[in-house]
Amino acid sequence: MEIDSPELALPPGPIALARAAHVPSAAEPPLDCPLCPRLAAYRDDNAARQPGWWNAPVPGFGDPDAWLAIAGLAPGVQGANRTGRPFTGDWAGLLLFQTLEKFGLSSGVYAGKLDDGLSLHGAFITNAVRCVPPQNKPEPAEIKTCRSFHAARLAALPNLKVIITLGSIAHQSTIKALGGKLPKYPFGHNAVHRLPGGMIIIDAYHCSRLNTNTGRLTPDMFEAVFATALSLKA
Repeated sequence: MEIDSPELALPPGPIALARAAHVPSAAEPPLDCPLCPRLAAYRDDNAARQPGWWNAPVPGFGDPDAWLAIAGLAPGVQGANRTGRPFTGDWAGLLLFQTLEKFGLSSGVYAGKLDDGLSLHGAFITNAVRCVPPQNKPEPAEIKTCRSFHAARLAALPNLKVIITLGSIAHQSTIKALGGKLPKYPFGHNAVHRLPGGMIIIDAYHCSRLNTNTGRLTPDMFEAVFATALSLKA
């Protein structure tokens, strides 16, 4: 007679490991951040439908000694909200990580998942809003509430010199996070803004599927922004 052996426990996956290792701070909210009730409720809804996804505020990713930061708007529901890493797993990440590789700012192969081994060098990616918003549209109060984390995240990069902001909302929130005043710094693709404290902000159209499919943003246009950033590094 055969005796059933106990099932071997599977090791935790990369998302579970990353969640367990997450340390809340002034720059990174807790995974159950309650500050924006609408976003917290949306996270809970997503978690009920897809319990294996990240479904939490998405922390920044990259080189802690970065001279360049890339600031997006917010996680995508099937991108960073699913994988737990900014711009990972959705359309927008394809062009972004391709461009980072071309300019020598990354190593490894981007495969759209948390454990693909990709690393950044001299660059750091974050979002103005850390939780996925319904219809990809955070409300003004939510952008303002999350700005304290955005400001702290940028302040925690000691060698930061240049910030590329993807889209007008990320541009506006980043300007405000750094103490700048609007509309003194109008958004414009590849426009360069020098803030009183010395930080340089360069605007870019967001590398979303909508912008790339309609031709509003081409790979050459996107690469031009990074070329500008490299020219201003020193």
